[in-house]
Amino acid sequence: METNTKTAEKRAAVEHLNFGAKTAKRVTWEAWEFTIASPYLVEVTNASYGVEKEDHSYLVGVEDRDGVLVPAECECPADMYNEEYDCKHKVAVATIGGPTLLDAAACFTLNHEPTGNTTTTTVTEKLKADGGTTVAGSGRESEPGACPNGDSKCVGPDGGDLPCFDCFGEWERE
Repeated sequence: METNTKTAEKRAAVEHLNFGAKTAKRVTWEAWEFTIASPYLVEVTNASYGVEKEDHSYLVGVEDRDGVLVPAECECPADMYNEEYDCKHKVAVATIGGPTLLDAAACFTLNHEPTGNTTTTTVTEKLKADGGTTVAGSGRESEPGACPNGDSKCVGPDGGDLPCFDCFGEWERE
């Protein structure tokens, strides 16, 4: 019989944790949200608390132990003050999040540099008091002659903004 590799990976991560039946039940009963906060760091939120869920959000560190990615530490009080057993947040990362979440945390990079040949353009659109707009980035109001319908708010099919409905239809057909 062939073993599913993801199940085997999940089992390997869980085998590195020490928790009881009560913790296992709580993990399965509660709703969890995971966010990769930075490399090797997962934010775990217990969404069972509803509108108060932000008060039940903790960071869980991930580390590689003998080639297996494992939740290693948590900032919650249960993990900080109980050295014998692992907290439910670490168990949730290993069982609910599983290998996919652990791999994502390990592969995550903070890349602030643009890749390839990219350019950054800042476009600001100013609103006018009469409800009209200026053409994005140009500082000038659209000219009434730009629209075949004479709409002063339309920038026409060749403008830098979204044209009126009729001009949009013409532009889409081109």
